[in-house]
Amino acid sequence: MILCLETATSICSVALCDSNGPVSELGSSESKSHASRLTLMVGQLLHENGISAADLDAVAVSRGPGSYTGLRIGVSAAKGIAFGASLKLIAVDTTLSMFNGIAAKAANDFPGRKLLFCPMLDARRMEVYYALYGPGGELIKPVSAGIINEDSFADAPSDSTIIFFGDGAGKCSNVIRNANAVFLTDFEISASFMFKPAYEAFNNKRFEDLAYFEPLYLKDFLVTTQRKNILQ
Repeated sequence: MILCLETATSICSVALCDSNGPVSELGSSESKSHASRLTLMVGQLLHENGISAADLDAVAVSRGPGSYTGLRIGVSAAKGIAFGASLKLIAVDTTLSMFNGIAAKAANDFPGRKLLFCPMLDARRMEVYYALYGPGGELIKPVSAGIINEDSFADAPSDSTIIFFGDGAGKCSNVIRNANAVFLTDFEISASFMFKPAYEAFNNKRFEDLAYFEPLYLKDFLVTTQRKNILQ
């Protein structure tokens, strides 16, 4: 069983997953509550399911990008749990977790359409962290940071509907002019979305070094500008 921790955004959530999927989860959207709530939720989740940290196989944590403070809290907690219980540490890209949380629903909501998925995490002003995924989760545009304007995504394939979602998508809905854009503003991230990539990493023994692993902060974000060709 894998314990998943999600702290990259304003939502703090924890989930227990086995090889079949999420078993149980807890979450909080209380502002700036990650530091005070995360370990309490982990303890409650383990207690409610009658297990201890020693019964786990691994701890998975959101790699980022996202909130600097949130990522630090999540990674610190994950390292502490993994070290204390001699568990493996797994890191999952936040954008990949988001993709896994929406792909099936979007396929049902937009049947017959060729879909692309653009998870967006809010940064500041018109800046976002984002990536672009194909319908099977294949990475088309790597995780990056950019300033969104009306020319952003203008050269995306004309035969594809682009699903923009995440806490950075809403502020971009009146800026992006792509005719095939769809904005889903009610999406909320969850630790349970980490299930599939976490188990893929576990089965392939892709583990992080407890001593040296650091979140993906994208610290060069302030000097990064949007590139016109999103597919290069």
